[in-house]
Amino acid sequence: MRHFLTLKDFTKDEILEMITLAQKIKAQTKQRKFVPYMEHQTLGMIFEKSSTRTRVSFETGIYQLGGVGLFLSSNDIQLGRGEPMKDTARVISRMVDMVMIRTFEQSKLEEFANFSKVPVINGLTDAYHPVQLMTDYLTMIEHGKEKDPVVAYVGDGNNMTHSWLMLAAKLGFELRVATPQGYECDEAIVNEALEIAKESGAKITFGNDPKEAVKDCDVVTTDTWVSMGQEDEKEERVRVFNGYMVDEAMMSLAKPDAIFLHCLPAYRGYEVSEETFEKHEEVIFSEAENRLHAQKGIMVWLDAHRNEESPK
Repeated sequence: MRHFLTLKDFTKDEILEMITLAQKIKAQTKQRKFVPYMEHQTLGMIFEKSSTRTRVSFETGIYQLGGVGLFLSSNDIQLGRGEPMKDTARVISRMVDMVMIRTFEQSKLEEFANFSKVPVINGLTDAYHPVQLMTDYLTMIEHGKEKDPVVAYVGDGNNMTHSWLMLAAKLGFELRVATPQGYECDEAIVNEALEIAKESGAKITFGNDPKEAVKDCDVVTTDTWVSMGQEDEKEERVRVFNGYMVDEAMMSLAKPDAIFLHCLPAYRGYEVSEETFEKHEEVIFSEAENRLHAQKGIMVWLDAHRNEESPK
């Protein structure tokens, strides 16, 4: 059974196949042609973390593919009352055709997938956010930034950074990561990405100077400094991340036609300035819309490959 838990589970060609599918389905959607690729199928959507974009994009996406989405918060199912994840997986996967989970620990997602009879999609964990990276790459393509891009990530070494590492490593482009000391990426994930990069030719570098990372790059991206569950660290994080705000002074170091990406929600005055956000709002909100289209591509691809085993 093929699941979508992290980009490291896919080859470059498979990732690009999903992107191509997303482009095709997006073009059909824009023409108001809703092809029922997943007619009468049900997507179970389990949310242990709330979300605007994830719920709307998946629920709308499965509907436009001819199926139906079933929203399940942890308060709605026995998982929230202590039922083992493996038992929840055994039950729900007998009743639906695909499952999306947005949760905390990557291990919980992987346990669910191990016991699931249907494909499972990572809607976000503390370790990875792969659907967002498929979205970001689709947006890069649409803005002419897919050919040998140089991407600068500025901010926290979190699930978004980890996912950028895997995308760059798989596709073979240059990624520069700038994080404050003490907020670097997970060492094990870094080592995995660097091993994959040896095969793809990706150039991945790490440092603490955001200006150095951004210099002459094609894409600048960031994320919130205070993720869900870190609210009690806000004061300390704001202090430590001083100098990591993406503003016009920082963007001026990138190429003149560089684009700025943000997975949202964005906190102006922290990781991005109001001026920079509004200057790049068309790209940012195109990126947000592309969650819908990229995820449709992922779902249709998984449905077509549901009887294949994951590569070892």
